[in-house]
Amino acid sequence: MTKYARDEFDRVPETSARQGVHRAVAESRRRSLAPILAAGCVALAIGLVAFLILPKLGFSAGQASAVGENATAAPSATSPASPSPSPTSPEPTATDPGATDPAAAPSATPSIPAAGVDKTQPVTIYNGTATAGLAGRVGGTVSSDGWILGQTGNWGGVPQQTSVIFYSDAEQKGNAEALGTLLGIDTLVESTEFNLPLVVVLGPGFQ
Repeated sequence: MTKYARDEFDRVPETSARQGVHRAVAESRRRSLAPILAAGCVALAIGLVAFLILPKLGFSAGQASAVGENATAAPSATSPASPSPSPTSPEPTATDPGATDPAAAPSATPSIPAAGVDKTQPVTIYNGTATAGLAGRVGGTVSSDGWILGQTGNWGGVPQQTSVIFYSDAEQKGNAEALGTLLGIDTLVESTEFNLPLVVVLGPGFQ
């Protein structure tokens, strides 16, 4: 027995179970950890299933996500598209067969006939070169083409640097051009000096 007086802490029932404060705290901690441990076990089980079983079935994480995307995209793909207006072909326009066929179309500008050539006009030929008999040879060419041959001889005027065809007036220009084409002479000069309709002067270099 102690020499101190008994107080309220000494009044403990004999039949009551002794319980310390530390025991109540431990039990409350165990109760709060139970849901966390259960959730961890469930997550671990799901992870094991996904890691061990799904690969054997031929599924992967990428395939699983692709399946989900296809499932969400399927409704939009199967939704009926709004009908687009079909392009209308242009109506054929009536065309004039004569306008599309160049051979059948009449010529808009009728061909202008070449200037009339009067080969009855006498052609005088002079040789202005040192080649003897050149005027007679050229005269034969002119006669063979149907022209009336006039006088032939040697040129006694101013020496010419090239062959020239003189014609008396505008009416003889077409005849002068025809003679130039026949003889290969490009120089044509209108002149009234000779009092002759057509005069051919053969210059140096004439062949």
